[in-house]
Amino acid sequence: MSADDQKRISGEAAAQLVESGMIVGLGTGSTAAWFVKALAARGLTGIKGVPTSEATAALATELGIPLLDLNDAPEIDLTVDGADEIGPGLSLIKGGGAALLREKLVWEASKRCVVIADAAKKVETLGKFALPIEVVAFGHLSTSRRICDALSECDIGMPPRLRLKDGAPVKTDGGNLIYDVACGRIEDPSALAAALKSVTGVVEHGLFLDLAEEALLGTDNGIVRLQP
Repeated sequence: MSADDQKRISGEAAAQLVESGMIVGLGTGSTAAWFVKALAARGLTGIKGVPTSEATAALATELGIPLLDLNDAPEIDLTVDGADEIGPGLSLIKGGGAALLREKLVWEASKRCVVIADAAKKVETLGKFALPIEVVAFGHLSTSRRICDALSECDIGMPPRLRLKDGAPVKTDGGNLIYDVACGRIEDPSALAAALKSVTGVVEHGLFLDLAEEALLGTDNGIVRLQP
């Protein structure tokens, strides 16, 4: 089974968790897109989606899923989203799609969060996938130097690299920039999360800790369910 097929079956499995009348957080990325498609195909009544990116909003609108702004959602019943890595205790690295801030805002407003992924996303230690860090554009080079200091406190020697596309900095839907850090291994995700969050200019980081209630992994043998 290809990685895309594994993503598809994980998205389809997660769509079965949604019930009529729910407010649902809609993740961003290729795996989350499979969930949005499967959710639309179910034709449930009374559901409303809270998208985590403009791209997801466009897909959901195209498929006929009514949308809510996060400000108008009293509480999100269930959020389903992908991940770049799934580590011990369902610790996650997210942000490969440059939507980490909006994703985390939706996740933290949700009663329940389920992560979906292909089998290769499960790892023994976080860090092989470069950690995204979202920063304000103003003075971002100065911010990157302070990020280096925070990384050093956590024994990570690799510098943050500004994410570029076609030679230009990648901008998030909120107009921020993304720096990526090739950590290699993140021995203490909680300490790193706290160190990065303390840096002025850092809007958010891609460590999602103690947020996922369950993971649905698509594998060659079907869906494998993981819990913290």
